[in-house]
Amino acid sequence: MIFVNSVGMINAIGSEPADIRSKLLQGVSPGMRAAGEWSNSGATTIVGEITRPIPALPAAVAEFDCRNNRLLLAVLSQIRASVDAAIKRYGPARIGVVMGTSTSGISAGEEALAHHKRHGTFPEGYHYVQQEIGALSELLASHLGLQGPSYTLSTACSSSARAFISAKHLLQAEICDAVIVGGVDTLCRLTLNGFAGLESLSRGVCNPSSANRDGINVGEGAALFLLSRERAEVSLLGVGESSDAYHVSAPDPEGRGAAIAMKHALLDSGLSAGDIGYVNLHGTATRLNDLMEAGAVAEIIGCSVPCGSTKPLTGHTLGAAGAVEAALCWLVLTQRGEMKVPPHLWDGVVDPELSKIRLAGRGDLLASPACLSNSFAFGGNNVSLIFGRTEAFASCP
Repeated sequence: MIFVNSVGMINAIGSEPADIRSKLLQGVSPGMRAAGEWSNSGATTIVGEITRPIPALPAAVAEFDCRNNRLLLAVLSQIRASVDAAIKRYGPARIGVVMGTSTSGISAGEEALAHHKRHGTFPEGYHYVQQEIGALSELLASHLGLQGPSYTLSTACSSSARAFISAKHLLQAEICDAVIVGGVDTLCRLTLNGFAGLESLSRGVCNPSSANRDGINVGEGAALFLLSRERAEVSLLGVGESSDAYHVSAPDPEGRGAAIAMKHALLDSGLSAGDIGYVNLHGTATRLNDLMEAGAVAEIIGCSVPCGSTKPLTGHTLGAAGAVEAALCWLVLTQRGEMKVPPHLWDGVVDPELSKIRLAGRGDLLASPACLSNSFAFGGNNVSLIFGRTEAFASCP
């Protein structure tokens, strides 16, 4: 089995796990706000923003300094003790790094180009490495002195979910004894205006599964996990993926790729649909995504398991979404006493076209100590991850 030894997270809900858990279960998110500064047209949209100050990078890695990489090291600080212990135990050559992102530090490039347009030079401190896709893993490996496999995946909104699959393979093949896995994405003009061009931005807080839904909110966030074969309270029980390549941006309306990913995650874990206690939906609040996902969940998991989208609380964190939402599932699984699931936040107006899956209400409890989390991306790249409490699934592969 692959175990989750420690987790760190920062998103629009909060800046440390205990606070995020409390607000998650209340359905409260201070970082969801109206903003107009990201839009080329000046139009206002709702974004999920991290509001706490984020420290600059240490001088030794200053060339990487941008908001995306600052978030990475800020969330690393939450699990640093566990990471240092793993390095001491296994050695730097046996620790891997697999990260996911879709925009990396492109906002630093946007700012640099704006500065160049005004002044004819790039700003002091700007370096192209800040916006390279591979910067996350390169920075972590450099900062920690690691010598194991280190790379970054970018498959749009499934990026950091796919990072878990790669990490699992590295551990199962005994190439690594521990892997730091996760994702980071930050707000930038590229994505906000891109989704505006697709007419996919919601006019208010996104409204997944509602007949009134009108698009997404873009958010920023970071989550890091330390995975190993050393026993821990929560396990990565199963992974599943597919690539249906139905369309460059639209999902297969039949949800076939999504269904395959969930089915393969169940097969990989050795679990049945009845063992799943909560489904964290990809739940973007776009018409096509919600329609196909509800149908796929109904087909593979059934209609009685509590399901919900957490994107009204975090925004869609794009390449970081898989890791951000896996971290929220970990918060659910590590509760003490009654184990509540996050409420699905929407206006309650039922869309008759959607399969009637059970949307989680306030106070709903985890039906079984296993969570399935979906991440679906442009190009038909689909990933499903299953996490569970180790004590309940000790006989899993």
